[in-house]
Amino acid sequence: MLDLPSLDRIVNYQPKLPLQVLTADGEEIAQFGAERREYVPLARMPLQMQQAVLAVEDARFREHSGVDPKGMARALVAAVTGGRRQGASTITQQLVRTMLLTREFSAERKAKEIWLALKLENELSKDRILEIYLNEIFLGQRAYGFAAASQIYFGKPLDKLSLAETAMLAGLPQNPYYANPVANFQRATQRQRVVLERMHVTGVINDKQLAAARAEKLTIRTPGLRSVHAAHVAEMARQAVVERFGTEAYSKGLRVTTSLVAADQRAAHAAVQRGVLAFERRGAWRGPEDTETLPSGNGQELERAAAEALKDHRDDETLRVGIVLDANPKALQVQLASGERITVQGEGLRWAQRGLSPQAKAPLKIARGAVVRVVSTGKTKDKKRDVWAISQWPEVEAALVSMDPQTGRIRALVGGFDFTRQPFNHVTQGWRQPGSAFKPLLYSAALEARVMPATRVDDLPFTAANGWSPANSNGETLGPISVREALARSSNLASVRVLQHTGTGTAREWAGRYGLDPARQPDDLTFALGTGSATPMQMAQAYATLANGGWRVPPLVIEKITDAQGRVLFEAPPPAPLTEETRAIPARNAYVVSSLLNEVTRSGTAARAQATLKRPDLYGKTGTTNDAVDAWFVGFQPTLATAVWVGYDKPRSLGGSESGGRIALPIWIDYMGAALRGKPVMELPAPPAGLVRDGDDWLYSEWQGGGWVAQISDTAGVQYKTNFGAEVGRVFDAIGSWLRGGGAAPQTPQTPPN
Repeated sequence: MLDLPSLDRIVNYQPKLPLQVLTADGEEIAQFGAERREYVPLARMPLQMQQAVLAVEDARFREHSGVDPKGMARALVAAVTGGRRQGASTITQQLVRTMLLTREFSAERKAKEIWLALKLENELSKDRILEIYLNEIFLGQRAYGFAAASQIYFGKPLDKLSLAETAMLAGLPQNPYYANPVANFQRATQRQRVVLERMHVTGVINDKQLAAARAEKLTIRTPGLRSVHAAHVAEMARQAVVERFGTEAYSKGLRVTTSLVAADQRAAHAAVQRGVLAFERRGAWRGPEDTETLPSGNGQELERAAAEALKDHRDDETLRVGIVLDANPKALQVQLASGERITVQGEGLRWAQRGLSPQAKAPLKIARGAVVRVVSTGKTKDKKRDVWAISQWPEVEAALVSMDPQTGRIRALVGGFDFTRQPFNHVTQGWRQPGSAFKPLLYSAALEARVMPATRVDDLPFTAANGWSPANSNGETLGPISVREALARSSNLASVRVLQHTGTGTAREWAGRYGLDPARQPDDLTFALGTGSATPMQMAQAYATLANGGWRVPPLVIEKITDAQGRVLFEAPPPAPLTEETRAIPARNAYVVSSLLNEVTRSGTAARAQATLKRPDLYGKTGTTNDAVDAWFVGFQPTLATAVWVGYDKPRSLGGSESGGRIALPIWIDYMGAALRGKPVMELPAPPAGLVRDGDDWLYSEWQGGGWVAQISDTAGVQYKTNFGAEVGRVFDAIGSWLRGGGAAPQTPQTPPN
């Protein structure tokens, strides 16, 4: 008697469905799990897909009772005589073998397969057997089922496949490991031809369809390529789900809906990539990333050898990997991992010209066999071909996070240039000095210490008691300037004096209202120059507080988690109402600081923002730390607050001529231009209560008759707008300054630029 396994696993089929992470608008970000699968009921399975599979795998599926007698006879004879292995297993037999038996080729295993197939046909309908098969069969590249394979190999759903693409997938069950189009396109194509012939023989397609399918050139999706790049968010979601539901989450079909907006995420990813590569090209060419040995000649043997050599080098959607087939100072012939051959010439070679010199040093030399990265820079004039340029993997990192100021929902998050090479999430884990991007928070605190936009502050040399002498980034001084001009020009000297007046303790506490950790901020005057620590997420949240009029809203990424049946397991609560009880800073404070930031993007260090995007409703601040180690731009439009950071993981200078305005601001502009496209201009609303216009600027209404700080000067001290109320105010401010301690001198000399 044969020891037969139970049919329960098939009869009561429960597919292993991966953990899926989606954008708010339903686009897939990632799948986690050993098996990539998308379950599609037979009623929704395209008829052409069913016909292709049946034609090549089991043309008599609807007629037999689980076993095809002719095929069975051939297989048994081969097993007994030791002849060449014969296929001819029906779809029912394949399903039984896949789910219940080993792949060992023996008479006993074949006998079990036959008996189980016959029993299964008595338990389940033909439609149910076919449905399970089409969703369970392994098709290479971790794809289980044809819906998953369609996405993996072609990047589209089954109902969007052409006949040629459908036939390619239908040919995979025979040899999914070594004859899939990623592993071996030639073998996969040969099998596709067999499928098309079978479809023609069985009458599923006609002569014209057969010829068209044979002639169609197929484009195989690059492994790992996704329409929405958000790997850092996917990892955030994975960790949260596994922490809540355990490792079973990988096979139960849980779906995590995030707050990301697909279009915004695409724009953010593209902006970071473009910005980082633009910075990289301002540096030096470091040479090929590897060298492989290629055979002589230029025929098919070379093509195969080049393809084999590139298998160990990960391709990328932007930074395409290729191997040099021929090199001279005027042009490179390169074969890409996809098999395409391209030419890099002219401007595309200029950056790496040192590597093409006959005297080039070995690490830089570009010769036959060199493995290089290339990027497409556009199309030729006739739009028929890409124009290519030499490139390289960047060493610098960057991060971008964008949030809705009203709700805290994160609309885009890029945690680094490439998750595979560096999974560290710089948005949430990257504690860096914010530099001058912190200054608006200091000026916000100063408003409550009677410093108004029209207050004049010395932009003159400053020396602390211990000898610390900060300077402006350009080394210049302007004399007494207004607070508005001080922020627009990012004056370090004026900011130190403003902090000295406000008090470091007060400023640290005030930064906490915006979401920064006061304990991570220094208790000395360097704090004015942003020498504390903050993450890009915290900086985005801080500026969102200004954008929404004074409320600190917590950032949120995970909106909902559902099971495979669509039942809600977790759902984020709706955004909390923005009430006076939950306000972080006064409305008038947020309004005035926003008006100062608008000046920065209009005429200050970020004037490029309004000039490029041609809209006045932009507010923000550049930030560059000492020796240009960190570069920032943080800003907002009333519906969107965005922070951008650029720097090295092991802190070092980005370069003497680099700054937040040169590196981070272009990324911000690139992203915001896409995210705000078609959105109407939304300038600040009517000024809130407690503000008046006094001359050319805003003033807290209680100081209209005097009492606000008119001047902060080393020689004249703090001067108030005089009247009796002002004198009283001066006395109280002096007492307050004494209680706050005024701010200690720093211990370590630092001179951050802007």
